[in-house]
Amino acid sequence: MKRILFFAILLLSESVHAQDFAFSQFYEKPLLRNPSLAGVFDGDIRVTGIFRNQWQSVTTPYQTSAASAEVKFPIGKANDYLTLGLQMTNDVAGDIKLKRTQILPVINFHKSLNEDYDSYLSLAFMAGSVSSQFDATKLQLDDQFVAGSFNPNNPTQQVFKNTGINYWDMATGITYSMGFGTMNSNTFYVGASLFHFNKPKVSFYTNSESTTLQNKFTINTGLTAQTGDYNRLVFFADFYKQGGNNQIIGGALYGIDLLQHYDSDEKISLYAGVFYRWKDAFVPILKLNLYRFNIGLSYDVNTSQLKTASQSRGGFELSASYYAKLKIRNEGAEKMRCVKFVF
Repeated sequence: MKRILFFAILLLSESVHAQDFAFSQFYEKPLLRNPSLAGVFDGDIRVTGIFRNQWQSVTTPYQTSAASAEVKFPIGKANDYLTLGLQMTNDVAGDIKLKRTQILPVINFHKSLNEDYDSYLSLAFMAGSVSSQFDATKLQLDDQFVAGSFNPNNPTQQVFKNTGINYWDMATGITYSMGFGTMNSNTFYVGASLFHFNKPKVSFYTNSESTTLQNKFTINTGLTAQTGDYNRLVFFADFYKQGGNNQIIGGALYGIDLLQHYDSDEKISLYAGVFYRWKDAFVPILKLNLYRFNIGLSYDVNTSQLKTASQSRGGFELSASYYAKLKIRNEGAEKMRCVKFVF
């Protein structure tokens, strides 16, 4: 009966897909936070992947994976630059294998606000295709129960004309970023974005006109504060509002440089910290920066009402990323790297 109720809510509720999936290491997926965070990093190329396994202690695990790539291009001899990126995500939820796949290209323009190349205003647009489907053969419906027991050999009379949907999704965002202090070793950014502003229809019923994906508004911020020659504090926080649902997540990481190559500005660093998702979970995080490779590991410790069923066990998450610098194309390309965002 629980599966029947879940499916009924899934198909009939106007808030279907109302809450986008979220990562505890949200700072590792900047395009999902805010399209205008594309390109806000130290380097010219960034490739990132992340995998999340959630609720395995309660039910069939919800699994989400995502990958993204960003490339920065100086614009002529000006101080401005452009970032082109691609965000891909896939998630699988529950016994009926409800799947969603997103392919979202992004373009982000970064306008330099001064001649010191340490202050930028970024404006981005992201749009692409989304597909969602479920496996109707995994359902257990009322007419398949005989004498109170489910009989998989008893066929259902329920006919599903549509087990998959496709739609276009759009988002936009704006971010202000800056570097300050000695050699811009401290960095700060704040931004806002609007997802699903085209309000795509997401119903599995072909005759439904009212089930749309609600707008999601976000505010994002990050700060890197150098606390010594070989250590620093990094803060991140996000606020999301979608329909009648709000979410706040934030926290800090403390990083120590274990090895530094001054001739190439590359290092090995270790970060540890804790984040908190409001009324939901504490998230301890470890991250290793190995030159241009980064690996992050986190685990959600539930604090919500679900903690009784889950025994406080939430989601395991693993992230990996790679940064690279291309051959310098002009003076502006080199100077725009002066804002050294750690993540």
